[in-house]
Amino acid sequence: MGGQAMNASAFPKPSLRPYLAADLPLLSEIRFAAIEELTVDDYDEAQRRAWASVVDDDEAFAQTLEKGLTLIALIGGGPVGFISLQDGSLIDQLYVHPAVARTGIASALVDAIEKLAAGRGVPTLVTDASDTAKPLFDARGYQAVHRNTIEIDGVWLGNTRMTKTLPPKPARGQP
Repeated sequence: MGGQAMNASAFPKPSLRPYLAADLPLLSEIRFAAIEELTVDDYDEAQRRAWASVVDDDEAFAQTLEKGLTLIALIGGGPVGFISLQDGSLIDQLYVHPAVARTGIASALVDAIEKLAAGRGVPTLVTDASDTAKPLFDARGYQAVHRNTIEIDGVWLGNTRMTKTLPPKPARGQP
């Protein structure tokens, strides 16, 4: 992607697919880039460094992605973002590469996870939204429940526990 300006309607819709083990290095890069660049307005440098240090364990990251329901967003065949649903109802990870931030990738990922969870009969989704992600979840009808404060190596970061009630699964034979 060059530096050309594009309006929102010019952005291609991502294709989505399940996580593959081969995605790990790229997803790790996307996560670091997102923490480093997209959270600048909400978290200071010490907070971003602490957050990045916590996500530095690729083995733990791989286990999380494999154990949950993880979807990858692709543009032109390459991963540009991902979402991971843990324990059936917790949106545990949602990261988008800074180059495609605010182009609808995160919305497409959340939308897909909501549909899959609703199809499995999950009544409510839960997430601990960073201050950076909170407006996205607000816009999608998630309700703030309470603030969390997390301590990492003496540095404090805030996020917001948010929930959304999903539509009930239609009974069999219903449209």
